[in-house]
Amino acid sequence: MRPNDWDRETDVVVLGFGGAGVAAAVTAHDLGSDVLILEKAPEGHHGGNTRIAAQGYLNTEDSEQAATYLEALCGPYKVPDAMIQTWAREMCLNNDWMRSLGGDPQEHQHQPEGIEYPELPGAFCVHKFHDGPTYGYTFTWQRLESFVTERDIAIEYEMPGCELIQDGDTREILGVRAEKNGKSILIKARKGVVLTCGGFENNQEMIRNYLPGVSHCYPSGTPYNEGDGVTMAQAVGADLWHMNNYAGPSMAIKVPDFPATMSVQALHFSKEYPGGMIIVGPDGRRFYDEKFKHRHGKVPINGVWSPMHVPTPMYMIFDQDMMSAAPIYNKNPNRGWVPVIEKYDWSDDNSAELEKGWIKKADTMEDLAGIIGLDAGALKATIERWNAQMADGTDADYDRKLMLNPFAASGPYYAMELSPSMINTQGGPKRNEDARVLKPDGNPIPRLYSAGELGSIYSYLYQGTGNIGECLAFGRIAGRNVADETPWT
Repeated sequence: MRPNDWDRETDVVVLGFGGAGVAAAVTAHDLGSDVLILEKAPEGHHGGNTRIAAQGYLNTEDSEQAATYLEALCGPYKVPDAMIQTWAREMCLNNDWMRSLGGDPQEHQHQPEGIEYPELPGAFCVHKFHDGPTYGYTFTWQRLESFVTERDIAIEYEMPGCELIQDGDTREILGVRAEKNGKSILIKARKGVVLTCGGFENNQEMIRNYLPGVSHCYPSGTPYNEGDGVTMAQAVGADLWHMNNYAGPSMAIKVPDFPATMSVQALHFSKEYPGGMIIVGPDGRRFYDEKFKHRHGKVPINGVWSPMHVPTPMYMIFDQDMMSAAPIYNKNPNRGWVPVIEKYDWSDDNSAELEKGWIKKADTMEDLAGIIGLDAGALKATIERWNAQMADGTDADYDRKLMLNPFAASGPYYAMELSPSMINTQGGPKRNEDARVLKPDGNPIPRLYSAGELGSIYSYLYQGTGNIGECLAFGRIAGRNVADETPWT
């Protein structure tokens, strides 16, 4: 219903100050529109997943090959050809856009290893870029943020959009109801609203309802992505797509002290530690190659790529040799919420984390099983089987290639609970090639746009750096089209 009085008005309201929000806001502003960004997080915690990602963005070198590759990534989960072609064309322009605003695109080293699925047609169009001296450490985000702060674009922190205001007759979006300090604020958007408020990585109910294979999962990125854009769009009649797709799961540490997960250095594919280490599920048995280099949570199962199986609870079991070798946590990461925002300093010898109870200790494997609630006989049999195989240096069960060390004959032994973790979700309101949010009948909701991981184009497989690349590409598309709207009266 159209309010009689508005607390504030502008041409364009952008919900979310991350990569997609930057691209949409800057584009609309530079085309002459008055823009207001509403950000849920407090200042200093803003930036969405763009800020705490590895900072890479995709810039493809050939639109035809890019379209071929994206279509192959989507596999049986088809997306409209018009969307594929639009994505392919716009992805080739990310570097041009960055340079036009004063950015300094630098290509990642180690190409073509950065191509996630080199076996797919069109894959070698992929090129990963960052802005600044290297990727990670928020360098690209700092550049993107500067594009907004150097312009006359208003930003309101700790002021989430809560409801889209829709005309009862025309169904067009008139503005947003936001909240600040517990007070409702009605904001008129003369031209339109752009949803760039991320996915639902930190909404456990949505995770249970939509994501396959996990009863719960925690973000490695921003905890402020709680599915607000999904619920707001649904309330005004939006269709949804790709709600079952996400960049995960992986296995990580989740402790009550922090809202996001922390990476486990010992599980990084290329890292070697002395001592014995395995991961077991609730039955006390192994379930996968602990050192396998999954592709953003996808692993080959029966000839197809599927989300990795992560039974819960699951525990990393290890001995004193591994405990005393090095920090279990990656102390020098270049990405992730906890290291970038919380800046947690893990102890060099893991002793502080043992004292906190994050790591459990026992003198015998049977006692350790009792502490973590596993069947002692099952866990002991699993360890004995592992040690017997390590005598031959071969993991006959899951063909693990790294850290093929037996457990020490005597304790102490250690356990650390691991949780399913993800980078981001891909689902949300369905959009078209103009970044307009669609109803189930395929028609757009007037004056409503979206960009970024909220309703991402990625329906099945995911190419690393593709999300920030899409943020920039569809953020620009949304910004251009909302700026071209005739203000409503």
